Parts: sequence; structure tokens; C-alpha cells
Amino acid sequence: VRVANVNRSEAEGKQLETEYASQGKECLFIQGDLTDVAACERAVATTLERFGRIDILVNNAGVNDGAGLDAGPQAFVESLKKNLIHYYAMAHYALDALKESQGCIVNIGSKVSETGQGGTSGYAASKGGITALTREWAVDLAPHGIRVNAVLPAETWTPLYEKCLAAMDDPQTARNEIEQLIPLGHRFTTIEELADTVVFLASPRASHTTGQILFVDGGYTHLDRKCTQSAAISDFGAAKK
Repeated sequence: VRVANVNRSEAEGKQLETEYASQGKECLFIQGDLTDVAACERAVATTLERFGRIDILVNNAGVNDGAGLDAGPQAFVESLKKNLIHYYAMAHYALDALKESQGCIVNIGSKVSETGQGGTSGYAASKGGITALTREWAVDLAPHGIRVNAVLPAETWTPLYEKCLAAMDDPQTARNEIEQLIPLGHRFTTIEELADTVVFLASPRASHTTGQILFVDGGYTHLDRKCTQSAAISDFGAAKK
């Protein structure tokens, strides 16, 4: 296994290199800020210089920056730079290598593209753009044997999410309230569950799968209203008895 990891944080990049090395795998850390298009080009060039090929491109970087309608056009554009433009740039610069390897692209999106959130226009537009580009690229690149799919998480338990909840007055109550909205198991999605889905889509086991948007969210996006409604009907029926 050989992986190139593009990351702004040297500490995180070096840590991942060490983890891979301990498993006998190779991880190339490339320090760079993906909001800089030139950094995207350098990342692809450095990867090809080291490994000679690119089989899989996973676009994942982004931040829910709260650039809402009141933030203004410049903040909106900056949000697109943080969350969308580098997806296009990385795919553009990796395109020739992906054509040569007949590789694949996996884009990480968000349920916000489907549900909205409020107060985060730039992020929502970016995630909607990711979904649209996934299907556009799937059509565009099918003649070259390149598959393109997207994974859309919802409430996923990450160190950043844990940090956000910890800043609240009652973190445990906040977590419980969120988990009650997740129909399958009433729990957060794990990082490993997302990673497993990405690995599947990038593997030969998904060799005839392209243009698909996979929600890895415990039913949060499409089932929560139905499940809540069913529970309400059940409670109403019990009350009548």
C-alpha cells in the first residue's frame, strides 16, 4: 500500500507517515494548503515523481466555516475555495495519470447538500457542487474507464466533533439529543465506517459502480422524518388504548 497524504499540518502528516511505516506500508506526506491551486499541482507532481502513478484520488479536505447569507460575497467565494475548488484542481491535475491507470475518484461530501443547515451558504453550495461534479465526472470519464463516486456522511464522531461538543454547557445531553435523531442504532457514524466505504468504492469490488452518492449516516438524512413520524403514530396509538 502506497499513499500520498496532502495536509497543512506537519504534525498530522508525520504522524500518519509513522503509523503507516509501523504497518510496513508507505505514506508520502506532502505539506500544502489546498486552497492554493499551485499547491494542488505540486501535490500531484510530487506523488507522480515518487510513485510513478496515481490509481485513486480521494478528495476530502473542507471546513464548515459558517459563511451564511449575511457574510457577504467575498466570504462566500472564500468558502468555495476552502471546500470545492481544490476538488476540481486535484482532479484536473491528476487526470492524465488517472486515464493511464484507469483509476477512480472518491469525493467526500456532506448531508448538508441534501438537508441544508442554516447559516452556512458557502459550505452547502460547495457540498452541492461536489455531488454535481461527482455525477458530471462519472459521465465525462466513463469512456476512459475511470469511476467517480461520492460518500456523504452526516453526524460522524471525530476529534473535532468531540471538541465542539466539549465546548457546550452540557456535552453529554447535546450528544444524546443528536444521537436520538440517527435511526440506525442511535449513535454517531464512526471514522472507520466512512473509511471502509471509501475503500470499497476504490476497490475492484466496486468495478461497475460509478456516479453514485452513498450516504453513510445511519439513515439520518432520509429516514429520520419517517422514523420520527412512525414513533409519534405509535405513541398516539398507545395513548388511545
